[in-house]
Amino acid sequence: MSHKAVKIGLTSVVLALAFGGLLYSTLGESAQYYKHVEEVTSQPDAWYGKPLQIHGFARDIRRKRDSLDYSFEMHSKGQVVRATYTGIVPDTFKNESEVVLSGTLTADGFHATGMTAKCPSKYEPQAVGAAGTSGTAGAPGTPSY
Repeated sequence: MSHKAVKIGLTSVVLALAFGGLLYSTLGESAQYYKHVEEVTSQPDAWYGKPLQIHGFARDIRRKRDSLDYSFEMHSKGQVVRATYTGIVPDTFKNESEVVLSGTLTADGFHATGMTAKCPSKYEPQAVGAAGTSGTAGAPGTPSY
């Protein structure tokens, strides 16, 4: 093998190791598992302290007076996790709204640092009324025919 081939091979190995190390360190810090409530409650010890996104439905929402501290339950398929969140919540955060929280699970519940909420009923068509109208005529962004 020539001296030039050894240099190219060695350079390739060094670059591959450097790129792999950089990729591992970058992804390792920001990687989060995405789990549903029932997946987390089946083996909670496996998820304690890990960066996690948890998906479920909010209920029993409570806010401390004069603060942005919220506590509520996340539920899905009969399983429940207590959750806390401090911060401004989305307008669609209400009881029974679908929620994805980012944070960590501890023995006393899920401590969220981020929240995404949606309300599916907001985007579903209204039921047909007694007069035969859909109930959406005249609503902002809804054409009337």
